[in-house]
Amino acid sequence: MSEPLCAEGLARIETVTGRGMITLKGELESRRYKNVLAKALDLPLPGPLSCAFNGARGVGWMAPDEVLILVPGEEVPEALARLRNKIGDHHITAVDVSDARAQFRLTGPGAREVLAKLSPVDFAPARFAPGTFRRTRLAQVPVAVWQKEEDVFGLVCFRSVADYVAGLLVNAAAPGSGVGYFASGG
Repeated sequence: MSEPLCAEGLARIETVTGRGMITLKGELESRRYKNVLAKALDLPLPGPLSCAFNGARGVGWMAPDEVLILVPGEEVPEALARLRNKIGDHHITAVDVSDARAQFRLTGPGAREVLAKLSPVDFAPARFAPGTFRRTRLAQVPVAVWQKEEDVFGLVCFRSVADYVAGLLVNAAAPGSGVGYFASGG
């Protein structure tokens, strides 16, 4: 991204800096593997379409064999070493993707509506609640989006399209652009 973003409108849109991101691929269905990973991450391994957070650390389900691990940026080398140490002889791929991804935070009661304008995901509160994690598209750009807590959403995309995604989010959050769908119980 060119510069950090902080925009206000239907929701507050901010770039998140200093975050570490690790893509981990492996035998995520194995009970032993799940237990070892949960201990290494100090978080439960999430099931499909979900995520788990403990403060600044989180893990989100990306695919049957892939999770995205979020940690403070300075902890990435330690987290990678801990994962590799705990996994032992299991086959895994653990890669620091921090520099290849950009992360955004959307907060406020209109954040859900901003995302719903741009993605085919059903963001209705009953369908997309805290702990939900999805890979999807935002105006044809691949992203992962999650809800950490009420009215707080995270989004990650490739850094190469971060300026474009920032523009989409700011435009969808423009003051006066509300549709009010979720306010009416939709």
